Amino acid sequence: MNKVRVHELAKEVGLSSAELIKKLDAMGIRVKNHFATLEESTVERFRASKDESAAEGKSAEISEKPKAKEPPELKKKTFKELRVPEGTTVKEFAMMVGKSPTDLIKILMRLGEMVTINQPLSHEAINVLADEFGYEAHIIFPEEMGEEYVEAPTDIRPRSPVVTVMGHVDHGKTSLLDVIRKTDVISQEFGGITQHIGAYQVVRDGRKITFIDTPGHEAFTAMRARGAKVTDIAVLVIAADDGVMPQTIEAIDHARAANVPILVAINKIDKPEANPEKVKKQLTEHNLAPEEWGGHTVFVEVSAKQKINIEELLEMILLVADMRELEANYGGPASGVAIEAKLDKGRGPVATVLVHRGTLRVGNAIVAGLAHGKVRAMMDDKGNQITEATPAMPVEVLGLSSVPQAGDEVKVVADEKAAREIAEERALKRRVIEMRKRKAVTLDNLFERIKEGEVRELNLVIKGDAQGSIEALKEALEKIGQDEVRLNVIHKGVGAISETDVMLAAASNAIIIGFNVRPGPKAKELATREQIDLRTYRVIYQVIEDIETAKAGLLKPKFEEVELGRADVRATFKVSKVGTVAGAFILDGEIERGSKARMIRDGVVIYEGSIASLRRFKEDVPTVKAGFECGIGLENFQDIKVGDMIETFTLVEKSRE
Repeated sequence: MNKVRVHELAKEVGLSSAELIKKLDAMGIRVKNHFATLEESTVERFRASKDESAAEGKSAEISEKPKAKEPPELKKKTFKELRVPEGTTVKEFAMMVGKSPTDLIKILMRLGEMVTINQPLSHEAINVLADEFGYEAHIIFPEEMGEEYVEAPTDIRPRSPVVTVMGHVDHGKTSLLDVIRKTDVISQEFGGITQHIGAYQVVRDGRKITFIDTPGHEAFTAMRARGAKVTDIAVLVIAADDGVMPQTIEAIDHARAANVPILVAINKIDKPEANPEKVKKQLTEHNLAPEEWGGHTVFVEVSAKQKINIEELLEMILLVADMRELEANYGGPASGVAIEAKLDKGRGPVATVLVHRGTLRVGNAIVAGLAHGKVRAMMDDKGNQITEATPAMPVEVLGLSSVPQAGDEVKVVADEKAAREIAEERALKRRVIEMRKRKAVTLDNLFERIKEGEVRELNLVIKGDAQGSIEALKEALEKIGQDEVRLNVIHKGVGAISETDVMLAAASNAIIIGFNVRPGPKAKELATREQIDLRTYRVIYQVIEDIETAKAGLLKPKFEEVELGRADVRATFKVSKVGTVAGAFILDGEIERGSKARMIRDGVVIYEGSIASLRRFKEDVPTVKAGFECGIGLENFQDIKVGDMIETFTLVEKSRE
């Protein structure tokens, strides 16, 4: 069913939101404010009443006043474009439209929104106010602030493809890039793991290919996700003797989330135990079928060690790039993205920039996120000093005032003064925006978001203790009615909930469901910081029940888990008449005798019950605080091993609205 907001319908029929609300009220239709959504039947009823009004007006013109004017409500407004920076306050907007801030506050109060003179306006409030005063609002985001440039068709030319190399650790990503670049990168890296994202260009048949080297180790997952978003093609490297691994699946999910085509490179085919056909079969389970099997994914069997089929891999990359018809504007001021940034002792802030559009030149004034400056010098990927960089070319830039964040947009502006002003304005706007940071989708607010038309798809990240459990849960979720909101499992895997899962959920506005698994401390902290709804369950039907009731808006009292303490099992002891007791060290909080507890082994919950006994120096104690050792006995559980983690918690009931 189509739903229309009040201010959208007002704009369609040429009325202000306040006038429309009055007319709806006269028809007996009550609406809260201009943000409210109207059902299709209500919209049709209003349009029908307008048609009748128009017909009556036309009849009156014929019988009484042949030259009478068209009724006011039938006149359409003409709108002028108004460019409004995101985070604009009531006072700033009033100055833009030449009105008093008091007038704006009165309008918003009448429409159900309470604001103050220095309060930033929401996107919808900006659109409604602009509509009230005859403007078409165009909201400018901080990254868009800068010099405007109108593209000339003659400046559009084909550009080089930008390729990200992804995959599981030790599957040969760096070795493959080393062969392609013909430079020894591995010998300069600690432990064989890439220390940061670097960008390199190679030439094949006179055509350049830009490679972004994303690290394969789990600790750098956030960088890998960013790498997938700035590229045209993702090359997925899989070892022929190892097959699909957890990080391989993560790489596939990140590439798909960024809507990037995947090209598979099956590496290490020179090994005796290599089995490329097995890898292909495994990948078909993830909807990556080779072309010879009737699929649409390009597969290349390579060996970085023996330099087999490296040229064919480059040829396939160029073929996929040709199919995408990649083009860029080579004229005008440059813009791009900071792939990485660091503070060099000798050179100051240094940023590796991948140019997206235009030509970046030495001497240009630039803004990079909250940093600004002038390009003092540029180096290419081989360390040579250059004077200009064209689209798809990675360069190291010197001359910034501070270190930008990796992923920040880099833009050329008129001069250094303008660059400084834009950077300062961005810093202010970013602080304002952080104050009213977007509200992530949770099961608690799902019904309201569906009702307001904001949510049509609910993304889920599922982690479980076994593949069978995950598949059973996924099948049960697929049976839930998909009419109001479609459930979309964007990632599923076995093991503890990691920072990778939280980061993917944040990027996709997803909910994380853990089945018989728990998040690590860092993952839990990250989920809280990113406001991600992270839920853990022991029974499948509870997952289904929570989602169904959230969709229907039937919110039962919520039992929120409050963690009391964590203990690390460092030894085990056999006690007569008691059984196995854990010799534990309290990491944080405190452990109470009789409190609820769970035992976690390798991120998987293997026991849930309560603390049966708690002792220090052979004496029973009620509690033990962080930093002390103690003996812990669990109720009806003996399978305690060194390295296990004991968590104690309590459940607090909270009403939900």
